[in-house]
Amino acid sequence: SRIYFDGKFFDYPLKANFETALKLGLWRCATFAASYLYAMLFPRRPERTLEDFFINRFGRRLYLQFFKSYTEKVWGTPCDRISAEWGAQRVKSLSVGKALRHAILKLLRVKSDSVGQAEQTSLIERFLYPKYGPGLMWETTAERLRELGVSIVFEAPVTRLEQGGGRVRAVCVWRPDGKEQRYEADYFVSTMPIRDLVLGLDPGAPPRVREVAAGLDYRDFITVGLLYRRLLPTPAAQGAQNLVPDNWIYVQESGVKVGRLQVFNNWSPYMVRDADTVWIGLEYFCREGDELWQTPDRELVRLGVEEMRRLRLADAGDCLDGVVIRMPKAYPAYHGSYAYFNELREYLDKIPNLFLVGRNGMHRYNNQDHSMLSAKLAVEAILSGSSDKSPIWNVNIDDEYHEEQSSSKGASGEPAHRAA
Repeated sequence: SRIYFDGKFFDYPLKANFETALKLGLWRCATFAASYLYAMLFPRRPERTLEDFFINRFGRRLYLQFFKSYTEKVWGTPCDRISAEWGAQRVKSLSVGKALRHAILKLLRVKSDSVGQAEQTSLIERFLYPKYGPGLMWETTAERLRELGVSIVFEAPVTRLEQGGGRVRAVCVWRPDGKEQRYEADYFVSTMPIRDLVLGLDPGAPPRVREVAAGLDYRDFITVGLLYRRLLPTPAAQGAQNLVPDNWIYVQESGVKVGRLQVFNNWSPYMVRDADTVWIGLEYFCREGDELWQTPDRELVRLGVEEMRRLRLADAGDCLDGVVIRMPKAYPAYHGSYAYFNELREYLDKIPNLFLVGRNGMHRYNNQDHSMLSAKLAVEAILSGSSDKSPIWNVNIDDEYHEEQSSSKGASGEPAHRAA
């Protein structure tokens, strides 16, 4: 991945090297260094907000230049109103010091051919990816489950969860044919948003628990997919299509709404039917029901084409096709009533046969591999007859796991980290 800032490409995360200094300019680098040293000498304590978290690790100048605007574009909320816990989930101990250390070690070491090994997984340069994208794993899983006689019901939203005797007894859903169906079970594993889960309990949860659940917030997501004949020439671009080498490009330019670009050719060439074209995904962060969310698909495609032109990455005349995909509740937010989340967890953990897993199921900004691990731990608890949920909640809490993972874990076959 790279950052696109001031019409130039920078390594992501920013690397402390000569190339970065050359692009930023010596004066700007000097102010970054001075600001970082000041933050080391006079850290913000207590560290309550995401702004505190970033400034303590990168200095105020670097925070204002590379973190503040992008983070606020993602969340639609000022950094000084977001819990520092978000940084603990997504950035952990990555800092200017760690970036410098990584750069020095890389200069001294022979390049490794191993997959997924790095002191920081934010710094991993090679990783495993399914041939036809992550959906391939779940299509294959569904196929194997059907072979085992498991019935999977799609397009059936949950209407309520029936409680009795301190346990969940049944779940009711609207089937695709418009009829309500009730399913009884011994155990329930939920990946649905906690807000919907709590508000769907019957009999209802206590008023305070419902109040906290109703106050949980989410950030929604739109991908505008654009098919191009070619991109405009940029540094490191290759071939007749001027294909950039990135999986993601983080857009730090002002004057555009797009937050990040995906280059699907580089995730897996099998995801693009015609190898002589380039599929770009423009990612927009929004709120379900807001102006951007309600913008017609055709206008969103036009917006994407215009912003690619404005960024000087592609000509409008080279766009062959476009598609829009909306993803509600893509990001569980660390503001709203999140400060009281432990009250929800305490209440739900007392239901012995209900297990919460996944990003929305736990209201935690986990990557896909963490979500898979939480499900695995739920299965292990059920098979062992345990109602202890703490191992599940401990996923992505240990500083050695998320964005800071030891090389030994990377070598052990843990799934490669990518945002889900």
